Amino acid sequence: MQTSARQHYPAGVPHEIDPEQYRSLSHMFDEAFGRYAERPFSVCMERWMSYGELDAQSKALGAWLQSRGLEPGARVAIMLPNIPQFAVTMCAVLRAGYTCVNVNPLYTARELEHQLKDSGATAIVILENFASTLEQVIEKTPIKHVVITAMGDLLGGLYGSWITLAVRHLKKMVPPFKLPLSDGRTVTPFSQALGEGRGRTLAADKSTLDSIAFLQYTGGTTGLSKGAVLTHRNIVAATLQAEAWFTPALARAGDLAKVNSIAALPLYHIFALTLCLLVIRQGSHMTLVPNPRDFDKFIAVLKKRPFHMLPAVNTLFNALLMHPEFKTIDFSTLFVSQAGGMAASEGTAKRWFEATGCPMIEGWGMSETCAIGTNNPVSNTKFTGTIGLPLPSIEIAIKDDEGNSMPIGESGELCIKGPNVMKGYYNQPAETAAAFTPDGFMRTGDVAVMQEDGYSRIVDRKKDMILVSGFNVFPNELENVISLCPGVVECAAIGVPDEKQGEAIKVFVVRRDPSLTEEAVLQYCNGQLTGYKRPRHIEFRDALPKTNVGKILRRELRTAASAGH
Repeated sequence: MQTSARQHYPAGVPHEIDPEQYRSLSHMFDEAFGRYAERPFSVCMERWMSYGELDAQSKALGAWLQSRGLEPGARVAIMLPNIPQFAVTMCAVLRAGYTCVNVNPLYTARELEHQLKDSGATAIVILENFASTLEQVIEKTPIKHVVITAMGDLLGGLYGSWITLAVRHLKKMVPPFKLPLSDGRTVTPFSQALGEGRGRTLAADKSTLDSIAFLQYTGGTTGLSKGAVLTHRNIVAATLQAEAWFTPALARAGDLAKVNSIAALPLYHIFALTLCLLVIRQGSHMTLVPNPRDFDKFIAVLKKRPFHMLPAVNTLFNALLMHPEFKTIDFSTLFVSQAGGMAASEGTAKRWFEATGCPMIEGWGMSETCAIGTNNPVSNTKFTGTIGLPLPSIEIAIKDDEGNSMPIGESGELCIKGPNVMKGYYNQPAETAAAFTPDGFMRTGDVAVMQEDGYSRIVDRKKDMILVSGFNVFPNELENVISLCPGVVECAAIGVPDEKQGEAIKVFVVRRDPSLTEEAVLQYCNGQLTGYKRPRHIEFRDALPKTNVGKILRRELRTAASAGH
């Protein structure tokens, strides 16, 4: 089954990769920092950081973290947008022998509390803009050490100070906070931690390829998110797979030092994270976009200098196409428009190619597979509407519920095996056992068909998960939250097609209080759920369809919604 897929690889793409060439991610970083010290690594708000600076700063922060007495493998939460502090912190945590726990900075207090408790994180590096959320829950979590950074901390002297001042006082983007220092808790400014760490030596990292590098949180069927355990091997493999797959496109660049990748998707999301690691491995550089929703600024950034790789979700490509300034961008150097995170639409792909001359290449992956599992060849010029071929060293199988492989052309659950696939869910043995077939493939929850040529096509979603702009939203979580809203008896959440986001959330509510309004439910959601999890549509009903054992039939609600009633 895999042979046909490999036969369709573009020339120059290897069939296998070897993660064993590195002992750990620290080994990969050390090699890159030694080799590329003089090269630029990132640019943010027109301030550059070199590989040499990334090396020195991550060493200093890593040594400081070690001085806190954290045990090997300790979990350190990172709650940062796309600013230089992200890469410094991520490299510091991994080089010091700890585990990164990526946290969405826009999380509500409830969501943050769950993730910090579940991961057992004892330290957090957080942008001050979000510290007021942490203040609400910190005493209910294991966090002992907080490092607080300001927006301008790594943007250089006067300019950085001005940026911080503007964010705090002009834009008023930092709500007041006071973190309690009870139970021996420490709160340290980022620049102070760097300063103290510079006078220390970073102790050697004892991590191996089997050590845990990241806990990447994803939606959970129980309504609470669960941490995908990603080892150093998983992440190294994913980086090498992405490199191998993009080789035909990167070859066009000639000098990799000149390749500029746009990091508009959040780095805490596995898709952008893999891009960041590929950049480090190759010694190219990335443009950090702290707020891609500010399209005027984003477009101004794209016009500053040539760019070559643009990973995005369908909604982002769409939003750019709609912008009046879009036509003024020079796309002549763009050679990879990578679509992932959600289904790409043919209409968007067609318009994107017409406008830029660079085809949108669709791939598929999950947090559990370290981003890309399958991808269309980057040499394609046409949109295929498929999720492409498995990347090097990855096997794909289409299986039934019993775990038997289906014949070509028949639909079943898309299952995946490879060095990039997670070990399991953190402290969730039952969920882990349910996620794998007896022969070691991971069940993805997507229903797919494999074609004769090895390309696969997603036809449906097995799970009830809703995909909003590339983010997983699990109905159980929403229902758990909304059921606590005063006046609600019960509710059910589904995804409905949405032109902009792929899917939007619709919630059916049975009221206890007949005076309960749509506005009141939405207001309640705003306080409990981060932006992408908030419902767009509320419909009140007298009753919800159920099975004879009382389980709500979301499928019936989906059918009714698509029929327009």
